[in-house]
Amino acid sequence: MVSIRAKIKSRLEKFLEVDSSGYRRAILCIFIKVKKATIDELHEMLASKYNVSRNTVASMVGYIHSKLGILRAHKESYKTPMVYLLREEYIDLLMKIVTSPKSSAEFTT
Repeated sequence: MVSIRAKIKSRLEKFLEVDSSGYRRAILCIFIKVKKATIDELHEMLASKYNVSRNTVASMVGYIHSKLGILRAHKESYKTPMVYLLREEYIDLLMKIVTSPKSSAEFTT
């Protein structure tokens, strides 16, 4: 039986294989650095380097949260924005994959 970490590693690698623009790797690098952020905060950070829409960022974060399983979502009340947190147990795995030799673009904040 394949472990959850192995499945997540495989999904992360596939997620980054199709990253032609560099957005995906950049958003993962941001999560490694800040640990938690809202869609608006992530969009602001990415927009400083890339020409990316808020909807694109929201779509990527939603995919990372639902399909990859490395983010936790938290909402204080219905009026506050959703805050996404990087799960502590996957930080080392994420760092290893993002900084692998295949890495073509590093995001620096």
